[in-house]
Amino acid sequence: MKIEKQFLSAFLEDLNRNRVVLPTLPEVAVQVRKLVNSPKATARQVSRLIGTDPALSARLLKVVNSPVFRGREKIENIQIAVARLGAVQLRNLITTLVMQQLYQAKGTQHTRKRLKELWAHSAKVAALSFVIAKKFTRLQPDQAMLGGLIHDIGVLPILRRAEAYPQLAGNPEALEEVIKHLHTIIGPFILDEWGFSPELVAVTSQHEDLWRNEGSEITYVDVVIVANLHAHLGSDHRLTQMDWNDIPAFTKLGLTPEESVATLEAAREDLQEVRTLFAR
Repeated sequence: MKIEKQFLSAFLEDLNRNRVVLPTLPEVAVQVRKLVNSPKATARQVSRLIGTDPALSARLLKVVNSPVFRGREKIENIQIAVARLGAVQLRNLITTLVMQQLYQAKGTQHTRKRLKELWAHSAKVAALSFVIAKKFTRLQPDQAMLGGLIHDIGVLPILRRAEAYPQLAGNPEALEEVIKHLHTIIGPFILDEWGFSPELVAVTSQHEDLWRNEGSEITYVDVVIVANLHAHLGSDHRLTQMDWNDIPAFTKLGLTPEESVATLEAAREDLQEVRTLFAR
């Protein structure tokens, strides 16, 4: 039996028996999400909680004063930022800002390299999702950005587990084959554990389903599908070797692939602004 099949079989059995260790959302994000979901929460309470993490507070102020989110006046403190953003946008941004912690390079050389690549790709898809949602939909750009950032979250447990399989971890082609089969199965388990909305859970399970066509209403899955395709342009990735013209997500966005390429090329400055949000 090939090492890929051994790994797949063992992983799926452990997943069914709840024996797979899933990544956990950093505690500050868990607490903020819980607090802002409470109808009794005040901006002062939320800002005090965020203030317990000085690094996160500084990054949030940097974000809300960036060209991407900036209003008419500069925001000087967290309480004003909390009041200005509102619960949903704040929850999305805090989660986005702490997400990089899950991709910190650990383990073997192969795992560290793959984690670094995975974070770079996820951040690129997040920026593209933000711009696509803002320009072509009525969806919330910050939620689309978070969707782009977590679309491949299911890869994390696979990389951790692969460290116990040196033959697999050291074989990029075999590892990618395993990831292709497993990551859309595992992603929903992780986001369910984190209490994410069904529309974001769907991003992790359906972003590889290019022919998905569930009605005429644009969803975050559609946005991330298009963003993910664009993120691979310029590479020899399998997604760049296919004809995009019949992919329903483009039709729902009212774009041809050529038009989307031209539009995003023109929006290069906006994309760069969003990508700076992920730089520490």
